[in-house]
Amino acid sequence: MLLQILKSKIHRVQVTEANLDYIGSITIDEDLMEAANIFAGERVQVVDNTNGARIETYVITGRRGSGCICINGAAAHLINVGDTVIIMAYALMTPEEAKAFKPAIVFPTNNRL
Repeated sequence: MLLQILKSKIHRVQVTEANLDYIGSITIDEDLMEAANIFAGERVQVVDNTNGARIETYVITGRRGSGCICINGAAAHLINVGDTVIIMAYALMTPEEAKAFKPAIVFPTNNRL
Protein backbone atom coordinates (compact mmCIF):
# COMPACT_ATOMS: atom_id res chain seq x y z
CA MET A 1 0.00 0.00 0.00
CA LEU A 2 1.16 3.54 -0.79
CA LEU A 3 0.12 6.63 1.14
CA GLN A 4 -0.01 10.15 -0.26
CA ILE A 5 2.12 12.20 2.18
CA LEU A 6 2.91 15.93 2.30
CA LYS A 7 6.36 16.32 0.69
CA SER A 8 6.69 20.09 0.32
CA LYS A 9 4.96 23.22 1.56
CA ILE A 10 5.42 26.94 0.97
CA HIS A 11 3.37 28.47 3.76
CA ARG A 12 1.55 31.79 3.37
CA VAL A 13 3.02 33.66 0.42
CA GLN A 14 1.33 36.50 -1.43
CA VAL A 15 0.33 36.23 -5.07
CA THR A 16 2.34 38.79 -7.03
CA GLU A 17 0.79 38.26 -10.48
CA ALA A 18 -2.28 36.72 -12.09
CA ASN A 19 -2.03 36.08 -15.83
CA LEU A 20 -5.23 34.95 -17.56
CA ASP A 21 -3.55 34.81 -20.97
CA TYR A 22 -1.40 31.79 -20.18
CA ILE A 23 -2.12 28.10 -20.69
CA GLY A 24 -2.08 27.29 -16.99
CA SER A 25 0.25 26.66 -14.02
CA ILE A 26 1.82 28.58 -11.17
CA THR A 27 5.18 30.36 -11.47
CA ILE A 28 7.24 30.24 -8.27
CA ASP A 29 10.53 31.96 -7.37
CA GLU A 30 13.33 29.41 -7.88
CA ASP A 31 14.72 30.07 -4.37
CA LEU A 32 11.37 29.11 -2.83
CA MET A 33 11.13 26.03 -5.05
CA GLU A 34 14.56 24.79 -4.01
CA ALA A 35 13.95 25.44 -0.31
CA ALA A 36 10.67 23.51 -0.46
CA ASN A 37 12.05 20.72 -2.68
CA ILE A 38 9.52 21.46 -5.43
CA PHE A 39 10.44 20.71 -9.05
CA ALA A 40 9.53 22.36 -12.35
CA GLY A 41 6.54 20.54 -13.78
CA GLU A 42 5.57 19.04 -10.42
CA ARG A 43 1.88 18.86 -9.54
CA VAL A 44 0.94 21.13 -6.63
CA GLN A 45 -2.14 22.07 -4.69
CA VAL A 46 -2.68 25.79 -4.10
CA VAL A 47 -4.97 26.85 -1.25
CA ASP A 48 -6.09 30.48 -1.14
CA ASN A 49 -6.34 31.62 2.49
CA THR A 50 -8.02 34.85 1.37
CA ASN A 51 -11.08 33.38 -0.35
CA GLY A 52 -10.97 29.59 0.18
CA ALA A 53 -10.30 28.64 -3.46
CA ARG A 54 -8.32 25.42 -3.99
CA ILE A 55 -6.67 24.43 -7.27
CA GLU A 56 -4.26 21.84 -8.57
CA THR A 57 -1.75 22.78 -11.25
CA TYR A 58 1.91 22.35 -12.19
CA VAL A 59 4.95 24.49 -11.40
CA ILE A 60 6.99 26.75 -13.68
CA THR A 61 10.32 28.07 -12.38
CA GLY A 62 10.31 31.81 -11.70
CA ARG A 63 13.25 34.20 -11.54
CA ARG A 64 15.48 33.47 -8.55
CA GLY A 65 15.15 36.01 -5.73
CA SER A 66 12.13 37.71 -7.30
CA GLY A 67 9.54 36.55 -4.77
CA CYS A 68 7.33 35.73 -7.76
CA ILE A 69 4.12 33.80 -7.15
CA CYS A 70 2.14 34.04 -10.39
CA ILE A 71 -1.19 32.30 -10.96
CA ASN A 72 -1.53 31.54 -14.66
CA GLY A 73 -4.48 30.65 -16.85
CA ALA A 74 -8.06 30.08 -15.77
CA ALA A 75 -7.07 29.89 -12.08
CA ALA A 76 -6.44 33.65 -12.26
CA HIS A 77 -10.25 33.97 -12.07
CA LEU A 78 -10.13 32.29 -8.63
CA ILE A 79 -6.90 33.56 -7.06
CA ASN A 80 -6.02 37.25 -7.18
CA VAL A 81 -2.94 39.43 -6.80
CA GLY A 82 -2.40 40.07 -3.09
CA ASP A 83 -4.14 36.88 -1.94
CA THR A 84 -2.29 34.76 0.61
CA VAL A 85 -1.77 31.16 -0.54
CA ILE A 86 -0.25 27.91 0.68
CA ILE A 87 1.43 25.73 -1.96
CA MET A 88 1.76 21.98 -1.27
CA ALA A 89 3.16 18.95 -3.06
CA TYR A 90 2.69 15.33 -2.09
CA ALA A 91 4.60 12.08 -2.63
CA LEU A 92 3.59 8.42 -2.62
CA MET A 93 5.31 6.41 0.10
CA THR A 94 5.02 3.13 1.89
CA PRO A 95 3.89 3.37 5.53
CA GLU A 96 7.48 2.61 6.58
CA GLU A 97 8.86 5.45 4.43
CA ALA A 98 6.17 7.82 5.70
CA LYS A 99 7.09 7.19 9.34
CA ALA A 100 10.65 8.40 8.78
CA PHE A 101 9.94 11.14 6.22
CA LYS A 102 10.15 14.84 7.09
CA PRO A 103 8.53 17.27 4.62
CA ALA A 104 10.30 20.43 3.46
CA ILE A 105 8.23 23.29 4.88
CA VAL A 106 9.19 26.88 4.11
CA PHE A 107 7.91 29.96 5.97
CA PRO A 108 8.90 32.92 3.75
CA THR A 109 8.86 36.55 4.82
CA ASN A 110 7.64 38.91 2.09
CA ASN A 111 7.85 35.96 -0.37
CA ARG A 112 11.59 35.52 0.29
CA LEU A 113 13.68 33.25 2.45
